[in-house]
Amino acid sequence: MLRHIFLAMLGILALAGAARAAGDIDAMTHADMLAAARGTEVRWHMWGGSDQINAWVDGYVATEAEKRFGITLVRVPMDAAVFVNKLLTEKAAGKDTGTMDLLWINGENFRNARQAGLLYGPFLDRMPSFRAYYDPEQSRYDFGFPVDGFEAPYGRAQFVFEYDSARVPNPPRNYAELKAWILANPGRFTYPQPPDFTGSAFIRQVFYATTGGHGQYMQGLDTKLYAKNAPAAWTWLNEIKPALWREGRTYPRDAAALDTLFARGEVDMCMSYHPAHAQMKILEKTYPGTVRTFVMEEGTISNTHFTAVPFNAPNKAGAMVVADFLMSPDAQLSKYLPANWGDLPALDVARLPAEQAGAFAAVDLGAATLPAGVLAGAAVPEIPSGYLELLENDWEKHVLDQ
Repeated sequence: MLRHIFLAMLGILALAGAARAAGDIDAMTHADMLAAARGTEVRWHMWGGSDQINAWVDGYVATEAEKRFGITLVRVPMDAAVFVNKLLTEKAAGKDTGTMDLLWINGENFRNARQAGLLYGPFLDRMPSFRAYYDPEQSRYDFGFPVDGFEAPYGRAQFVFEYDSARVPNPPRNYAELKAWILANPGRFTYPQPPDFTGSAFIRQVFYATTGGHGQYMQGLDTKLYAKNAPAAWTWLNEIKPALWREGRTYPRDAAALDTLFARGEVDMCMSYHPAHAQMKILEKTYPGTVRTFVMEEGTISNTHFTAVPFNAPNKAGAMVVADFLMSPDAQLSKYLPANWGDLPALDVARLPAEQAGAFAAVDLGAATLPAGVLAGAAVPEIPSGYLELLENDWEKHVLDQ
């Protein structure tokens, strides 16, 4: 009897091993993934609009992926809406093996991809870094849409304004004061054109500020509420439009273009979704050392950014190895340094060993970066993704085309 049980167990183990060897990704442990990923290529499709982020990925992440895991990491710049459409086409054509392994995806693009069955998962609970260092409650939603383990958090963002204290000694404290400042200083303010992520974040901030705050929107899209409230935001944006850079006839195409205008002194304020962005620009000598940041009394939007794996990724094991590494304390610390990126950690520093926690606490974020307590006190959640799409589309109709 014992011999039969022993042989049966051997058979089960053999079948499990065969499944893993045959590439059954659902049956793989993380150790199996590490073995399967060695010697492979991972193609990471991601937004490519930041030279600093691109340099961090091509330098630090690619180097560590090769050294630690034997993975060749290839960064492929592509906007999320573009690769979601590509996946939709492949899904419709029955293309079970695509060309994309890992995605940087957020917000409405994640929701659309998830609802269309374009993502592999759930996989998050199989990631050792997530289990060890992350608070699951902080990664449950992406722009109000349930993550359900189909994304891996790897950074946090929070909206800030940037200004040169040598030119603007007393920046506005709220959106009423910002409007007054813009009207009193024509041509010295602008914002990136949505759907650029930073420009879109700015109009979401204005929407919150002019319609009574974020709380009323947190239960998901309410089209009647939106129809009642949105005109207040369009009125505010149209009132400042003639006083914008180039009289609001055109807008910077993206955040990088606004950075350039600010660095040249063509405008007196800038904005970023990364609180340490200004300090990074000071360190690279793009911004003067007098640049500082501020947030408004009405609060400042914060969110988490994620990676995901396409349903037809040819190298799912390698993609998950890279996603896990991006969540690791080493990668999170490297990303946190203003000279590299200045991106806020997604992990829970309190869960780290004392030495590693001390390394995060010791990071010098510089004079241009607001203290963590100030940022935390001002943080408000992202709007659910249904509102985001309406705001971006209606901005074009009610502001750009007016």
